[in-house]
Amino acid sequence: MKRITHPDGFLAPAYTARLDTEPVPALRLPDSEMHPEVAYRYIHDELMLDGSSRLNLATFVTTWMEPQAERLMAETFDKNMIDKDEYPATASIEERCVNMVADLFHAPDLDPTDSRSATGVSTIGSSEAVMLAGLALKWRWRDARAGKAGSDKDTTKPNLVLGSNVQVVWEKFCKYFDVEAKYLPMTPDRYVITPEQVLDAVDENTIGVVAILGTTYTGELEPIAEIAAALDKLAADGGPDIPLHVDAASGGFVVPFLDPDLLWDFRVPRVVSINASGHKYGLTYPGIGFVVWRSREHLPEDLVFHVNYLGGDMPTFTLNFSRPGNQVVGQYYNFIRLGRGGYTAIMETLRDTAVRVSGKLAELPEVEVITDGSAIPVVTFKLQAECGFTVFDISHELRAGGWQVPAYTMPADAEDVAVLRIVFREGFSADLGHMLMVAIKAVVKELCERGRNGHSHAAHFAH
Repeated sequence: MKRITHPDGFLAPAYTARLDTEPVPALRLPDSEMHPEVAYRYIHDELMLDGSSRLNLATFVTTWMEPQAERLMAETFDKNMIDKDEYPATASIEERCVNMVADLFHAPDLDPTDSRSATGVSTIGSSEAVMLAGLALKWRWRDARAGKAGSDKDTTKPNLVLGSNVQVVWEKFCKYFDVEAKYLPMTPDRYVITPEQVLDAVDENTIGVVAILGTTYTGELEPIAEIAAALDKLAADGGPDIPLHVDAASGGFVVPFLDPDLLWDFRVPRVVSINASGHKYGLTYPGIGFVVWRSREHLPEDLVFHVNYLGGDMPTFTLNFSRPGNQVVGQYYNFIRLGRGGYTAIMETLRDTAVRVSGKLAELPEVEVITDGSAIPVVTFKLQAECGFTVFDISHELRAGGWQVPAYTMPADAEDVAVLRIVFREGFSADLGHMLMVAIKAVVKELCERGRNGHSHAAHFAH
């Protein structure tokens, strides 16, 4: 009897029948089509080589959502966000999300009945949001210096003051849009910028100062209100009037719920714009972000394009054009599903788990905790100098057990400090936290024993 090899053949082996005997070409199109189940299986199997996203404690990005949210996102990934006339419901949902974010950050003069009263846009994560906020700062500086946009009266190069602890997207902004980056260095025992550093760096050509609400390196909150007060005094004394932008990519959807009285947002008059990542603690799959401005005057009209596209006038201020509408839909689901109470409960739970784990870490004599997870649910720790092994050894050994915990060195002037960082996200339970702690203790014990026995340690891998 001839062997049946068709993917649907009932006599063929249940798994092998779905696959061809030859590898699929990796760098060119195959010569012919294949059965959809075969194509699925090829890709599905290769993706098994990825690490588990739920055990990826390196990323801030959301790795779990409720099935109802997943269903909505699957139903709307084919809708192009840019086609606002064709998908008016999706466009309206985006406006609602922007208003909710602006309200969360205490933007002034919002009209609860007018979806256009908030000034902001949704973006592909905070990377695009940062670019838009930076452009607005540069345009406003240029207008103030030259009297109007496009004038050649002043060609002095603008600069932006920011810490060396910023995410690389700020470096990209400065390079792509011809802005001098004035990086403020860290020290081996300080990983945030200070008001004194800011005052020493700003000048007449400074388009703005960037302060971070939840740094990538440690999760710390920079002293935004103090920096603003220093800049207020500088302006009052006749110095330059420098706007403040808050990079709230990591903390923008945490701090309003864990510490609602902390002054960092538009309640601080010098803050003119804020970016936040919905795909981080906004609890939505990537990629969705937001940038909002204090008011319309802080977004130069010269940056907004009015496009006659697919049937209607469409004002747009984005770097990207076409993008799927499902991320905005997923974000809106979270906003109305959870509300302030739900977000607060989740963030408190994550903080409790983070603080519990950091407390257990602090009991290990080899470990020094840097941030305990109480500001945002991120724990960082380093090793005592006499350990005889490194954080890179720990990261490597944890990886063998499935845990992905990044090890890296700190930014400029603190490069000698190497740390491990654990990001606690929705979907990471207290039970998983306990198992992670058991794994870390076991790895530290094993590395200590190797050192005592004179065995070599694991290879060092930089993050």
